[in-house]
Amino acid sequence: MDLTYKKKNFYEEANKGEIKKCFEFAEGYKDFINSAKTEREACEIIVEMAKKEGFKEYKFGDKILPHEKRYFVNRGKSVVLFRVNEKLENGLRILGAHIDSPRIDLKSNPMYEDNGFCFLKTQYYGGIKKYQWTTVPLSLHGVVVRRDGTSVKVSIGESENEPVFYINDLLPHLGQAQMTKTGDKIISGEQLNLVFGGMSSDDKDVKEKIKQNVLKILNEKYNITEEDFLSAELSAVPAMKARDVGLDRAFIAGYGHDDRSCAYPAVKALFEASDNSMAILVDKEEIGSEGTTGMKCKVYEDLLEEICKNFKANTRLVRANSKCLSADVESCYDPNFSDVFEPRNSAIISHGVAISKFSGTRGKSSGSDASAELVGIVRKIFSDNNITWQTADLGKVDGGGGGTIAKYVASLNIDTLDVGVPVISMHAPYELISKADLYSAYLAFKAFVCE
Repeated sequence: MDLTYKKKNFYEEANKGEIKKCFEFAEGYKDFINSAKTEREACEIIVEMAKKEGFKEYKFGDKILPHEKRYFVNRGKSVVLFRVNEKLENGLRILGAHIDSPRIDLKSNPMYEDNGFCFLKTQYYGGIKKYQWTTVPLSLHGVVVRRDGTSVKVSIGESENEPVFYINDLLPHLGQAQMTKTGDKIISGEQLNLVFGGMSSDDKDVKEKIKQNVLKILNEKYNITEEDFLSAELSAVPAMKARDVGLDRAFIAGYGHDDRSCAYPAVKALFEASDNSMAILVDKEEIGSEGTTGMKCKVYEDLLEEICKNFKANTRLVRANSKCLSADVESCYDPNFSDVFEPRNSAIISHGVAISKFSGTRGKSSGSDASAELVGIVRKIFSDNNITWQTADLGKVDGGGGGTIAKYVASLNIDTLDVGVPVISMHAPYELISKADLYSAYLAFKAFVCE
């Protein structure tokens, strides 16, 4: 009997057949993140996936039949999948992930012309290193609501024959003063201006000819005017496609691994789940789970109450007996930056899905701390199903910290544990994960909701 604990590398433990399944799963995931660049797009794609699996839309007041597969869409930015029966009071198995990612949003009145350029003013969304978002190809995604109330979807820069957009940086020859600044000041928020055009209009009566020309193109393509930006949600995101990394293709680089590398496995797991299971895919986690589409919104609690009422179940009892995996990514030990990690308690690449008992900063403040009993239950499920898994903390105790949706779910009296995919270069325009960890997350989530 081995009395010691040692993390296991998926690629060392798995046979060729398992590795083949792992790589096949990764192909579907890459297709997903290539198409789901924003929470709206992710929501739409998840709904289409759910429909193909026999899920039907639920709206408040609808009758739910036992064993029925339903989905609920919240304002086009979050989606809940569920299947329930009369034994609801035994509790739900819940997977909770978020489908928003750090990005560059446009300001309400963004367009201006300056010395040969037409720029768009921006406001970054989520915690980013601003300098990482310069000099990379960006695409523009979102929705514009016109003055008459009609709306139009915008997606420019993903196809090879479409233009991309760009944020300037300073050439090194003149960057001496810039390079003396701390990282958060190398590029300021107000310097994250998107290059949007540079060709002048032939209208001699217009002062800002480049801006006029760009507005003309927008009007011809989308039938919008400059005023319509006031009621728009437009985001600049990396235009790069997800790619395999390494000669052995063990890794995936792509935009939005945080947190779509957990959302996609959660959705796929829910499709195979037993009754009384649920997947909650929410928005706004990157800015504190705020607003009508974030986890703090009462709509998710209302939905649970409506489901309970449908089956005449005691909502308080259902919550008390439910268990949730907060499916969010974990920081991954990086040998190039080893000084900020504590190796014994860090997630190691390709060593499986990571369990984080607690989140928060320094003294666990503003985080969630799961009970030993819940960790024991999840640990047994994973071990019984031969899941490659590991425990992980965000980094050294005084090194910083972060949070997930776990504490908001836990506040409903639902036992909640953070479980997710380790990520290298988190919140960068192009993040890195292991295919092994992605696949392990899927197997872990499936075991949890099928138990």
